[in-house]
Amino acid sequence: MTRTDEKVRYPLKSKDAFLTPADGAEGVENVLRILEGRWKLVILFHLFGGAVLRFSELERAIPGISQKMLIQQLRQMESDGIVRRIVHHQVPPKVEYCLTEWGQALCPALDALLTWAINKPGADSAA
Repeated sequence: MTRTDEKVRYPLKSKDAFLTPADGAEGVENVLRILEGRWKLVILFHLFGGAVLRFSELERAIPGISQKMLIQQLRQMESDGIVRRIVHHQVPPKVEYCLTEWGQALCPALDALLTWAINKPGADSAA
C-alpha cells in the first residue's frame, strides 16, 4: 500500500506534520482556542522579549482591561503553558508573569501574522 506522502509527492517531515487538510484545520482550531479572547494577544505582545511584569504593570500597560479579565486571561494562558506565574512570598504579595519558552516561540508566528495584516492589498490606497 502506498503512503499518503508518496501519493501527493511531498516529504513527510515528522510524525506530527499535518498530512491532510482536515488535520490542518483541526490544528488551526486548537491554536485559535488557545489564543482566543480579546486580550490574550495584547498580553503576549507585552511579555515578548523576555519581559517579566508584575500584575499591576500589565494592568497599567493595557488600558481598558478589567482586573477580572486580566486574571482570567493570564490563568488560561498559564494552564495552556504559555505564561509562567512567579509568586514571591512577601508582604505585600508580589506576583510576576513571563512567557514560557513555548510561549516565547509564538513571537515569530505572531510577527508574521502582523506583517500579513499590515500588507493587506489596497491598504495604501484607502487614504
